[in-house]
Amino acid sequence: MAITGKPLAAEAGAMIFQKGGNAVDAACAMLAATCTMWDVLSWGGETQALLYNPKTKKVIAINALGVAPTGATPEFFKSKGFNFPPEYGPLAAVTPGTPGGLCYMLANYGTMTLEQVLAPAMQLAAGYPIEAQTANSFEKEKERIKQWPYSKKVFFPHLGEKREAPEAGEIFVQKELLQTLTKMVEAERAARKKGHSRKEAIMAANDRFYKGDIAREFARGSQEQGGLITTQDLANWKPVEEEPMKTSYKGIDVYKLQQWTQGPMLLQALNILENFDLKSMGYNSIQYIHTLYQAMSLAFADRDFYYGDPSFTPEEPMKGLLSKDYAKQRAALIRFDKNNPAIGPGDPYPFEGKKNPYVELLKNRGYEMDTSGRNFAPAHDVRNSLGLNDYQHSLWLGTTSVEAADKEGWVVSITPSGGWNPACIAGNTGVGMSQRMQSFVLDSTLNPFNVVHPGKRPRVTLTPSLAMKDGKPFLAFAVQGGDTQDQNLLQFFLNIVEFGMTVQQATEAANINTNQLWLSLGGEKTSDRTPRPGSILLNSKTPEPVREALKKMGYTLSFTDRSSGPINAIYFDWKHGSFWGGSSNHGEDYGIGW
Repeated sequence: MAITGKPLAAEAGAMIFQKGGNAVDAACAMLAATCTMWDVLSWGGETQALLYNPKTKKVIAINALGVAPTGATPEFFKSKGFNFPPEYGPLAAVTPGTPGGLCYMLANYGTMTLEQVLAPAMQLAAGYPIEAQTANSFEKEKERIKQWPYSKKVFFPHLGEKREAPEAGEIFVQKELLQTLTKMVEAERAARKKGHSRKEAIMAANDRFYKGDIAREFARGSQEQGGLITTQDLANWKPVEEEPMKTSYKGIDVYKLQQWTQGPMLLQALNILENFDLKSMGYNSIQYIHTLYQAMSLAFADRDFYYGDPSFTPEEPMKGLLSKDYAKQRAALIRFDKNNPAIGPGDPYPFEGKKNPYVELLKNRGYEMDTSGRNFAPAHDVRNSLGLNDYQHSLWLGTTSVEAADKEGWVVSITPSGGWNPACIAGNTGVGMSQRMQSFVLDSTLNPFNVVHPGKRPRVTLTPSLAMKDGKPFLAFAVQGGDTQDQNLLQFFLNIVEFGMTVQQATEAANINTNQLWLSLGGEKTSDRTPRPGSILLNSKTPEPVREALKKMGYTLSFTDRSSGPINAIYFDWKHGSFWGGSSNHGEDYGIGW
């Protein structure tokens, strides 16, 4: 089973399967293809993955998120008048993580060569008929993109004409990117000729990207355009294999990445919701919607204050945050007559036998209770070329997801992102730089664990998921959409576990979204990011009695026809020995099974 954000990229995964590759090989091929197709991400972004290894029967976490470069300090950004690092351009970039993440996964858990896995992406880079969606996004963003000379060269083959971007169906050629990928394959071939193993040869390609001529051109191109990334930053970076976080919900083990993502928020929400009889409430009933909203708001308040890069001090109180007893304490705060607009971070430290060092900070903190309207989605997700409302359009663009499974038992769930359009391309590499720096904060009063520092990873929204039941894979699932990701995934999971939906029904089912959280992306002013208490997004088909009841409970309602991002998922049917693939009808996402 191969599922991802573009039909052609899903086909790349299917091609690898047909050639005898495993799920890791196929996932890497899909990752490479989606990056090449700007869906909406590129090769300079970041890769976050969960893998199930059937040989060890363990879930593995891959952290291939870039880090803040040399000189990226709060003082630097404040001196330029920023309240957060910028959304766009070279100063928004952490070091690229996707090439290294792909090479690491393929070398350690795949079976094929990099050349085999990159073949579909290289064919796409040599030229493919571009989709209207992507081509129109280039045209719409052209005034911003044209300030970056290397981006202008790639994205606008018709400079000076009325339409400067490619037309839909036009063959879109990326010569520089093809050259970069070719150099990596050449390094692999040369290593194999010298007698190196498959793994060593793949890492030789990795080293050419991070330590060789590609790295030198990437750093030069970044610095020429005002960026901070140095060759030393690239050489020092590497992906990290980690123990995933997990919780158990009614006998199902749910795995997420560590607190450098928002993933534990879903685990916290499940722990809180386990204290209620959700099934008896009924799917999307008044009580169910209210309980979901309150639980998610409680978990997000903790995410916004306590999550950050675990390789830096201070140490995040994750044991306490994921404690079932802490969840009971948080669940007891839920009022069932109205929304609580004053939800803030809790105190998890006693649940791991420690004293909270931030008690005074929490007392003095407080939210700015701005109830004015604000988009739910990060700004890069609301570039509207199709005449849709901003939120709906956000569900068609942005981060993508990759899901793969094979008969040997390998399972892969990836949420790659970064380097999205409008992208600043680094020199003559063809590689768009990440915009993930904006997920840092500059002020420790917002989050003392996520203050920008050279070599540090920002706390990101990117959050693949795996679930195990009776020691076997149960679900692999992921979605795009910034702060809405774990909201969508939480409800998808409950749709299956509590309400008995099939995986396809669960991907398409109506969701709610809370906006009572600090935005992780979008906006350079604090007021752009502050929580909107009681702000809730509902599906347009929500019945009138439910709407009226929620208004009386203090909610501010907004509506859309598609209230969930494009969820991609695989369900493992052990009764029949088969896979069920699910890919929602909310975008171009597509799956192929055999």
